[in-house]
Amino acid sequence: MHSGQKQKIECALYVVATPIGNLRDISLRALDVLMSVDKIAAENTQNTANLLTHYSIAASRLMALHQHNEQAAAEKVIALLSRGRSVALVSDAGTPTISDPGALLVEGVRAAGHRVIPIPGANAALAGLSAAGLSAPHFLFYGFLPNKSAARCRTLQGLATLPYTLIFYEAPHRILECVLDLQNTFGGERQIIFAREITKLFESIHRCTLAEALAWLNDDPNRQRGEFVLLLSGATARQGGLGAETESLLATLLEELPLKQAVQLAVRITGTSRNELYQHALSLKPQA
Repeated sequence: MHSGQKQKIECALYVVATPIGNLRDISLRALDVLMSVDKIAAENTQNTANLLTHYSIAASRLMALHQHNEQAAAEKVIALLSRGRSVALVSDAGTPTISDPGALLVEGVRAAGHRVIPIPGANAALAGLSAAGLSAPHFLFYGFLPNKSAARCRTLQGLATLPYTLIFYEAPHRILECVLDLQNTFGGERQIIFAREITKLFESIHRCTLAEALAWLNDDPNRQRGEFVLLLSGATARQGGLGAETESLLATLLEELPLKQAVQLAVRITGTSRNELYQHALSLKPQA
């Protein structure tokens, strides 16, 4: 348990990372800040109250700051800072402003001339990446994909040729349709890592190809439960570029046909991935 003794702290907004599951995944510095600030702006006050109580920290200084009241709450925080008070920002779990509210607050606090101090800690995306075993030196954190399949597929099309590990968050009720869209967009060869319920009781990390992914999820309904980090291997060098002849053929077809028909015909003639041809076609004919 924390000692309960307040530390001297300066007037600032402290962006404090909290556990994503296991309550012991919090830094001593974070506990010092939560003990010492004048106010704690929390995405979910009940969840944060439970965390504070666990560490014998008074929850009476909590105020709500979530996606529906962030602008109004930000004004209150800035007013507190202007009076020389100190405020901590915490999200429901993990690092604030990363696929969570808080960015508007941070922007407003900085614009008002007050200091913003990050207190680093748990992050689901990086925890999943560290245990994925993907050797690519670069990654792209996307966060949550669109809820609807059509919008999700359009987004994925735009990521299809990137050579980076792609990191997504996904909810359990969308996991099957999301993986189906990943498979339809990227094919079956890429590696996918399911990092589920990280740091929690039923944590699991599974790696397979996209072709195997749906079968693995359907083999056991428990595998579809919990919060997911999805990590997808990036496009290979072959996927990232077309040959000169294929590019020339596609350019010629686009002069005579609508984009979709040109891509379909190019796929039939060359055998090249539809996704790869589609992305290149967009770069040649963005207005289509």
